[in-house]
Amino acid sequence: MAEIKKNVLTQEGLKRYEEELQDLRVNKRKEIADKIKEAREQGDLSENAEYDAAKDEQRDIEARIGELEELLKHAEVYVTEETPIDRVGIGSLVKVLDIDEDEELTFKIVGNEEADSMEGRISNESPLGAALLGKEVGEQVTVELPAGDLSYRVLSITKESSDE
Repeated sequence: MAEIKKNVLTQEGLKRYEEELQDLRVNKRKEIADKIKEAREQGDLSENAEYDAAKDEQRDIEARIGELEELLKHAEVYVTEETPIDRVGIGSLVKVLDIDEDEELTFKIVGNEEADSMEGRISNESPLGAALLGKEVGEQVTVELPAGDLSYRVLSITKESSDE
């Protein structure tokens, strides 16, 4: 039997996914049921675009609910306090110096499910995220990428508290 992969989440990520699931179950399901009811009242369903669109939306909502339930069922919430304050861990906000570009960058280290490079959240499994885990301020890491090696120096580490 295949091993079930745990979904590593920060406390913040867990809260965000639980709120989304609650909203879908309570609010979105009711909204879509109302749309379907209104569309049915318009008569012939075979040529009713509103009905078809509402049923498509209902299918998408139910699929997302299923995804979130599965994600949360296998969630492993990372407790930030378990990582020493002076080391990079999941949930850490890390400021690094890109040595080659002489540019400061800030990333939050999160699990795969929460990663969003546009928001500055990188996965603990990404090349840079994995290289930074366990490092202290002043340490340097080199990340091997197909386009070439990149070097970074850790400038600061900030931890989120789990009660946020």
